Amino acid sequence: MSESSKTVKSDIEIAQEAVLTPIASIAEKLGLNESEWEPYGRYKAKVSAHLLEKLDADGKIILVTSINPTPAGEGKSTVTVGLGQALNRIGKKTVIALREPSLGPTMGLKGGAAGGGYSQVVPMEDINLHFTGDFHAITTAHNALAAFIDNHIHQGNSLNIDPRRIVWKRVLDLNDRALRHVIIGLGGKTNGVPREDGFDITVASEIMAILCLSLSLEDLKARLSRMLIAYTYDGEPVFVQDLQVEGALTLLLKEAIHPNLVQTLENTPAFVHGGPFANIAHGCNSILATKLGAKLGDYLVTEAGFGADLGAEKFLNITARAGKFTPNAVVIVATIRALKMHGGLTKDELKDENLDALAAGMENLACHIDTIRAFGLPYVIALNHFITDTDREVALVNEWCAENNHPMALSKVWEDGGAGGEDLARMVTKVIEETENHYHPLYALDDSIEEKIQTIVRKVYGGAKVEFSSKANRQLASFKKNGWDKLPVCMAKTQYSLSDNPKLLGRPHDFTMHVRELKISLGAGFIVALTGSVLTMPGLPKHPAALDMNVTADGKVTGLF
Repeated sequence: MSESSKTVKSDIEIAQEAVLTPIASIAEKLGLNESEWEPYGRYKAKVSAHLLEKLDADGKIILVTSINPTPAGEGKSTVTVGLGQALNRIGKKTVIALREPSLGPTMGLKGGAAGGGYSQVVPMEDINLHFTGDFHAITTAHNALAAFIDNHIHQGNSLNIDPRRIVWKRVLDLNDRALRHVIIGLGGKTNGVPREDGFDITVASEIMAILCLSLSLEDLKARLSRMLIAYTYDGEPVFVQDLQVEGALTLLLKEAIHPNLVQTLENTPAFVHGGPFANIAHGCNSILATKLGAKLGDYLVTEAGFGADLGAEKFLNITARAGKFTPNAVVIVATIRALKMHGGLTKDELKDENLDALAAGMENLACHIDTIRAFGLPYVIALNHFITDTDREVALVNEWCAENNHPMALSKVWEDGGAGGEDLARMVTKVIEETENHYHPLYALDDSIEEKIQTIVRKVYGGAKVEFSSKANRQLASFKKNGWDKLPVCMAKTQYSLSDNPKLLGRPHDFTMHVRELKISLGAGFIVALTGSVLTMPGLPKHPAALDMNVTADGKVTGLF
């Protein structure tokens, strides 16, 4: 998030001082009748997923992405919210769609994900904590399936499941490194069959991805039934449908599938629904939220996690494909401090003016622009302004964009809300109206798995080649044998670098991407390629954000950001 020269209020203080409109008024603004939404208190609601079938018109979809972020984040959610507010200010009926924050990073290092400053979705305390219970429902459904698997083995194992080849772990929506590898079933015969297991974070669950990619309750159930859970002693795959529990899992998710409706500080309608991470999953809010928002407004502004090398690539290769829609433009968020870090400065040096480092760091932005161009999409650069930015640094970015014919606008939405994003809003609408859209995915589904990964590494990351571990090569052969090789690929890698090395900043060239493992997500409909040392269960930092959080005797939340 940006800083401000006018105020030192924290995000939570700004949010708590906001005057919220009752959610019934927000629903009315969207033209919803009472049968199409259900209140969750005064300021939250669930909008029926069935509404998608009744609506015909489609508004324009704007995707917000960014350069590779620094550890502090670059304000992508803030720009998304601010742009939505700004579009409404200039007379465009606009809806926002965001992911739900995960409790893991909220209580850990990153903090919440509801925007910042005067461009937030509210009530931010609820959104950043338990919200409407979607994540709990996903966690419960995921772990229920794990329990059904272990019970099946305990009760005689008629499916001949090999306990050593169960691929379905358990999940928890918290960062807990101690649960990455565990032993279960100890304590004697009545406590099940002892075996190795482990936990991922809930946002890495295939059920999270399925919820976000499903178009209806029926689609959700069908996808759940296709999930791979294990292999038999004979090496044959075992699916959820073999256990006959897809109905029970769908039952646990029957409320979670409906998108959550809230509002921004300026009362712009906002869907906040689903929350897969972009470094280990596909990183986009639900297709239902995106498509509903586009049908209920003239414009839908959504974001994808981290930089264009992760969330945007997956939005354009996986999500848009699954949702059968065409984005109309992409906004690429950049900050001067992040560009200087990609130009060689350390975090402690970012507040000082350094034009040389800034110029060098522009290469990272150039790579992400090339990525969006490769998809054939119009784009605008949003320079997210910070108080430490100097006039000469802003001028350098302006000059670079002008020399290279890149549309660019300065964003001050953290400080000024929608008013600080009006130039950006006008630029985006102009680009949509005046620029040809030739959107296309970067690879064909009939390409081999290796070809798809190589295409992403070369065209998006700028790498030279891909090396597969012996384990990954065995998995490649297995996936081809089972006919699972015609799915899109979901890359799991560090968000801080274009490569799989988080310390390799800027725009590295001719590097090798190392794929250590592949995972098949047949229900979600993609193949996950794990690279480098990326983890599916994060750990807590030395000083977790939770240490600064509290609640007063009257229930007022403090320290949440």
